[in-house]
Amino acid sequence: SVASSPRRTTVEEPLLLAELKPGRPHQFDWKSSCETWSVAFSPDGSWFAWSQGHCIVKLIPWPLEEQFIPKGFEAKSRSSKNDTKGRGSPKEKTLDCGQIVWGLAFSPWPSPPSRKLWARHHPQVPDISCLILATGLNDGQIKIWEVQTGLLLLNLSGHQDVVRDLSFTPSGSLILVSASRDKTLRIWDLNKHGKQIQVLSGHLQWVYCCSVSPDCSMLCSAAGEKSVFLWSMRSYTLIRKLEGHQSSVVSCDFSPDSALLVTASYDTNVIMWDPYTGERLRFLHHTQLDPPMDDSDVHISSLRSVCFSPEGLYLATVADDRLLRIWALELKTPIAFAPMTNGLCCTFFPHGGVIATGTRDGHVQFWTAPRVLSSLKHLCRKALRSFLTTYQVLALPIPKKMKEFLTYRTF
Repeated sequence: SVASSPRRTTVEEPLLLAELKPGRPHQFDWKSSCETWSVAFSPDGSWFAWSQGHCIVKLIPWPLEEQFIPKGFEAKSRSSKNDTKGRGSPKEKTLDCGQIVWGLAFSPWPSPPSRKLWARHHPQVPDISCLILATGLNDGQIKIWEVQTGLLLLNLSGHQDVVRDLSFTPSGSLILVSASRDKTLRIWDLNKHGKQIQVLSGHLQWVYCCSVSPDCSMLCSAAGEKSVFLWSMRSYTLIRKLEGHQSSVVSCDFSPDSALLVTASYDTNVIMWDPYTGERLRFLHHTQLDPPMDDSDVHISSLRSVCFSPEGLYLATVADDRLLRIWALELKTPIAFAPMTNGLCCTFFPHGGVIATGTRDGHVQFWTAPRVLSSLKHLCRKALRSFLTTYQVLALPIPKKMKEFLTYRTF
């Protein structure tokens, strides 16, 4: 059944480009763990953050140094490396967070240098005119780091339990959303000394995941519940609950144009939604490739993570059946698989071509991802949907087929 996909032959299986493993084993107390719960690329693609377990986050300049790349392979993203020579290449940093790290998020873009000059003359104001990394910790704290120097800028207190996930608004306003096991989401303004500006309550279980739409209008949150919450980022009120999963939802992501939302659940399904109407557009069911050899758990295909590719034509999912899957937006079966054990999270490189995955063993693996030249049709749809809601598209005086394409209803 896997081979029946019409385009399967045109996509290569993901190749393992590199694997990062924690260094010498740390002699920590038994409470410390080695899981890589989160991995992240900076939006400009120049840094990779890896929560490698044992309270440590590694900040690694991208592209990776030669020693991590297998012989005979030259990553396409390495072409920029020569440009940085002679200007003092950035160095790898180790951030000791003092607690197990669950969530990671980079700020969108460094602010203009004029802000940095202003901050230098006002030392009491934290300098956050630079690229920053937020880390969500086991004790409910959120630590804010300056990427270039590895210095701690702010410590945000408020959550009463593990901070499981973090998401910046993509606009560059330095508004940070945090999701916690204390069943709340909190909104912080890093331009105002990390002031907490809102607490979002309503979930009855641990909040696993939060995602802000690229147009900054919506926030999706997934807790250990069957429904997904969609919030307004303007009024911080609940817009709607999305019902459709049969088990806990653990991961969510918006498409680059904000027109689609995907959610992944322990029920082995990804659901693709129209966030504006609440409509379920597609189910992506994770069936096992091979029958289990033993009487293993019925939930062996439980999902852990789902994410959109940067151009919005592919999805990646990580499940407990030891597979990384890549899906094309318009097809119901995966177009490619890669074997990976104990996968917990996945994310695309912002310029495409690479997927990073984190594992329960504290490892990070980098895989090749499909490189695609977006069609003019898709580019136009993406441009229009970046500022038009579904309802606004449906109100346009254009043919029905065009409306269906623009609202992703031509699957």
